[in-house]
Amino acid sequence: MAPPKEKEPSPSPGPSQPPSPSPQPQPQRPPHSRTSSSASNRFHAHAPATPSGLRNAHLPSDPSTSPEDTMHSHMQPYHDDPSPSTSPSHPDLALHSDRDPEPNARTRLLNHHSWDAASGCGDEHCTHGAMSPRPQTPRSYGSFNSPTGFGGRYPGSIDSQTGGPADATHALLGDAVADILGGDGDDDASKMSTTRYLARQHGVKHKRMMYLAYYIPILNWAPQYKWRYFKGDLVAAITMASFYIPMALSYASNLAHVPPVHGLYSFAINPLIYGILGSCPLMVVGPEAPGSLLTGEVVRENINKGASGDDDGRLNAEIAGIVTCLAGAFIFTAGLFRLGFLDNVLSRPFLRGFISAIGVVIFIDQLIPMMGLARIAADQVSHGSCLDKFVFLVRNIGNAHGLTSALSFTAFAIIMFFREFKKRLQSRYPSVAYIPDRFVVVLLSAIIVGTLRLDERGVAILGQVNSSGPVFSVHFPFETSHLKYASDAINTALIIAMLGFFESSVAAKSLGSGDAKEGVQMPLSANRELIALGTANMTGGLFMALPAFGGYGRSKVNASTGGLTPMSNILLSLITILCAFFMLPYFYYLPKGVLCAMVSVVAYSLVEEAPHDIKFFWRIRGWSELLLMGIIFFITVVWDLKRGIGVGIGLSILRLVRHSTRPRIQILGRVPGTTDRFANAELDPENLEFIEGCLIVKIPEPLTFANTGNLKNRLKRLEDHGTNAAHPALPRVRREEHNQNVIFDVHGVTSLDGAGAQVLYEIVESYVKRDVKVFFCRVPHERSAVWGLFETSGIVDMCGGKRHFVKSVEQALHMTEVERLTEEFGSEGESSGVASRGAP
Repeated sequence: MAPPKEKEPSPSPGPSQPPSPSPQPQPQRPPHSRTSSSASNRFHAHAPATPSGLRNAHLPSDPSTSPEDTMHSHMQPYHDDPSPSTSPSHPDLALHSDRDPEPNARTRLLNHHSWDAASGCGDEHCTHGAMSPRPQTPRSYGSFNSPTGFGGRYPGSIDSQTGGPADATHALLGDAVADILGGDGDDDASKMSTTRYLARQHGVKHKRMMYLAYYIPILNWAPQYKWRYFKGDLVAAITMASFYIPMALSYASNLAHVPPVHGLYSFAINPLIYGILGSCPLMVVGPEAPGSLLTGEVVRENINKGASGDDDGRLNAEIAGIVTCLAGAFIFTAGLFRLGFLDNVLSRPFLRGFISAIGVVIFIDQLIPMMGLARIAADQVSHGSCLDKFVFLVRNIGNAHGLTSALSFTAFAIIMFFREFKKRLQSRYPSVAYIPDRFVVVLLSAIIVGTLRLDERGVAILGQVNSSGPVFSVHFPFETSHLKYASDAINTALIIAMLGFFESSVAAKSLGSGDAKEGVQMPLSANRELIALGTANMTGGLFMALPAFGGYGRSKVNASTGGLTPMSNILLSLITILCAFFMLPYFYYLPKGVLCAMVSVVAYSLVEEAPHDIKFFWRIRGWSELLLMGIIFFITVVWDLKRGIGVGIGLSILRLVRHSTRPRIQILGRVPGTTDRFANAELDPENLEFIEGCLIVKIPEPLTFANTGNLKNRLKRLEDHGTNAAHPALPRVRREEHNQNVIFDVHGVTSLDGAGAQVLYEIVESYVKRDVKVFFCRVPHERSAVWGLFETSGIVDMCGGKRHFVKSVEQALHMTEVERLTEEFGSEGESSGVASRGAP
């Protein structure tokens, strides 16, 4: 038994404990007296003359553990949680318990009535630190005055049975809705949430405004906004307008097959709403090539069926509005049900294969008008597959229109040159990002065509931009007469919603919650992004706009040209609205070939990242990822977009289900020369030792209905072969006596559902029927939901009570010895009793 620990002096008084009695008066010494240091040096020759005290730490759970011990424990491959040491491991650690009772600079600061006030401010509730001032919080809904600064969950809010909220209202509606409906003056402790408790403890005054500022981010960033940000936001908005307004016109006319003005609506409506509701301050939303192309697929299907016509711009725009509104409704519904985690379902290989295929499809699609072959293609392959169009281009390359080809490919070369030029020089000369190369190309091409009247010589021009009625006219997408179009658009709208949200999520995660030094700070949330994007697209659908989501490239342009806040989204919307009202006539002479060249540059950018991913997966031998990319790319290019993405989603879900349903149990072996260190025997079986009569199994993951279905079979393999790597056809090679005690290390089982508990109960029951003793170690706390299921399901009683639930594998091994000795002594006692009763 370890010797009792020496009593250490109590720490300095804090908010949660009464002040300790004053020490006995000591002879006065200079503040930097070396007496104690010299005494310490007699025990340790290398001790510093004047200890700084910086290594001192207050650890309420284990005051005897040193930082070195903590670092050492993290270096072990697998280590049980041993009992705290009862004696100091180093002589110096014991010296400080009975030496230097006089206060030093550190203890004087901590014992101060308000230690913050020692910074020199003079205010008892000073907000300055000892070294530098603390920044005030930019939020306007309250102030922070924390007595401890540790936070923590409100004890009264926990249900001891489920581990969830104790109050039914908070469990059903969540903290935000329940607290807003409950009001600021609710003092009922049983109905108080952890959020309200912490807000009250730390001085947050306006709790409703706290929630509103979270869910309506403009209430958060508007009070933080400073006028010095406006210049950067305005410059960024003008720069993006010069780049992307011509691009929006091209997306609408060439990809979505709707009047060009509806591409402008996507930049007029969606960024405005996202600036109010979006949680990523640097992200800019707008139409994207994949979403526009998929919208155009729906429009072309209706044209093929005769439900619409190529020249019926109004009806085609209404069909596009239905697609946009449905995509927004899907996104919005996912946000309401908190499905923001779904952005992790689509794997990177799937997206890379599909997006690369979309780039190829768009590039081949745009080559036809760039070469002046649109009229010929309209009669042959206007609605054919990508492969059909490629064959058409090869056969009709001699029929290309010379002027159109010259304008288009010259514009493509200029844009590509400036793209590479900016990419190479922007790191040294950031101002090159302001060069409006695409705007200049579009402007010069329109001037050349209009001045020389090249439209009369066969160059196709944009012509009348708005051919669908008054500017910003509203149309309800779901009229009774339009429901037939909605049924055709549902599948495509769902695909657009998934792709758009994933791209927005990638952009938001890359951009973060804002510049740490300049701009506004907002907490990023995937669910609030769903709400913002869904609201923006549903509103845009009323104006027959194209689907619009966040784009990483566009957002990087915003950040690199001075944008700091969501105000750049709002300013971009205002500029686009002005263009829609006053500048539409000036777009008349824009050559379609030049607009197609701009789209071709975007298509190239979609494909250019594929070689990098292919090289990466090849280097790591990711054959399954490469196969998935290849299958999706091939089906999308050769067949069509819908079947390509359908196959891709199906394969991704199958891989996800296969991964989540496979149990990852491990057999553990002991590290030689130790008693409390265990490691995975599957990885290094030759350097570990197995304990006779014991099967030690580690379950490193939560147990649910998904991964417990095959748990029995995996355990059977461990019992028969001592490994999961052997084929089940192999006969038993592990002797039965080595499975008399089964020890489960369930430290990784942080959650357990009813189906998982039932399977675990059946496993324990089968062991008990075979007289195999079952032990569990490192089970979660008795107040946790996992332990509650262990008790209510009967697993605890079936194992033999709580004594079979211990804190470490080492203790479990000790319990197996205790059980064995108890049985042996019991059987010997029974034998001796029988012998004594049978003696004459």
